[in-house]
Amino acid sequence: MRINKFISETGLCSRREVDKMIEARRITINGKLAELGDQVEAGDEVRVDGRLVQAKKPHVYIALNKPVGITSTTEQHVRGNIVDFVGHKERIFPIGRLDKDSEGLILLTNDGDIVNKVLRSENEHEKEYIVTVDKPITPMFLKGMASGVRILGTVTKPCKIKAAGSAYSALS
Repeated sequence: MRINKFISETGLCSRREVDKMIEARRITINGKLAELGDQVEAGDEVRVDGRLVQAKKPHVYIALNKPVGITSTTEQHVRGNIVDFVGHKERIFPIGRLDKDSEGLILLTNDGDIVNKVLRSENEHEKEYIVTVDKPITPMFLKGMASGVRILGTVTKPCKIKAAGSAYSALS
């Protein structure tokens, strides 16, 4: 297993942060300075700043009904961030995101592998959203929603739209 993955799975920090520590010469494997891309095997002694790093901790999976007003970020300087809201003792992060003004199911974990499996677009996992809009729902509006929505300079994939009572549900 690569050194940055090994350390990140202990919950100490992210893979990118590990790479920075390696460049700063703060990590050793069996007494030798680690290099980017080094592999770690069972029984290897890994130290960060001289402190022994223990093998990976059990995975944590949390299903949260995120309320409006909470931001789906791990950044500590953001007031109302999801990590502080949950207050879990392990280092966790959200799988995906919901806007601050949105509420609904979001998963949090310390398992970086599952995050990649869920979020990678090539895995084509279906997501469902119930959307409330502040304008008339016309056939032209629905066609525009179904063909993709521009968000932060990116257009979402086309989706299926179906009526859900007086609202519409979007599947992507």
